[in-house]
Amino acid sequence: MTEEDFLFLARLARRRGGLDLPEAKGTKLEWRLKPVLQRFGLGDVAALSAQLKLGHEALADAVVEAFTVSETSFFRDRSVFERLSGEILPGLMAAPRREKRLSIWSAACATGQEVWSLAMLLDGLPLKGWTVDLLGSDLSRAAVARAELGLYSQFEVLRGLSEEDVARYFRAQERGFLVSETLRQKARFRVFNLLDSFGWLDSLDLILCRNVLMHLDRATRVDVLERLAETLEPGGILVLGDAEAALPPASLYREMPGLPGFFTRAGAQLVRFSAAV
Repeated sequence: MTEEDFLFLARLARRRGGLDLPEAKGTKLEWRLKPVLQRFGLGDVAALSAQLKLGHEALADAVVEAFTVSETSFFRDRSVFERLSGEILPGLMAAPRREKRLSIWSAACATGQEVWSLAMLLDGLPLKGWTVDLLGSDLSRAAVARAELGLYSQFEVLRGLSEEDVARYFRAQERGFLVSETLRQKARFRVFNLLDSFGWLDSLDLILCRNVLMHLDRATRVDVLERLAETLEPGGILVLGDAEAALPPASLYREMPGLPGFFTRAGAQLVRFSAAV
């Protein structure tokens, strides 16, 4: 990859995805582009750049998707889910509210494992009489399609799940393990770019946006954090990845005492969280 091609692709990734591409990882970026080159019948990165400069929209979307990091697993960072099930979700349920409704968004959910992990947590809570809206979104159409399908290999399901979890929440298929109807009824998915308008989102109780912001340039991170804050209920909570705990501006968020990576909106009344519902 020439320097000219890299700079062009870096501008494209920043403009369309807010991504900050490190020049030192040029070889890795070329490796990520190989499936795109094969899919569109292009011989090399130079040919790819030439097509992009002609305004090939589908190709541009595919390139940005290829640069998007999609590493995930069921119950990734187990301690986060322990806090969610033991304190955060019961606390949200115990907080004063007009109606028994919970709205949860897993932003940049990749192939859906985080969403289905949340659905399993919700299945273990006393939610009779509650309305729960669990949404997963991602920039990648291919990732969202996989999440909606809910079909995972044996390696994927055993990476974070016990055999009991697999038996309870999945159905063995010839090509892998399919999410059960019990979970499927609890979640929905859509393609969404965090650079686009958040106008369709409102009054969220819980947002998980983990290991995403660190790949964005600084201006985009601030913009996304501002808009995330606007979508949160006054007592709502934002969950970030371990490497992102220092990112939220103090003017927007404050970290919850004893809960690293968990944030409430600055100025919001802090709910006393407890496992009791």
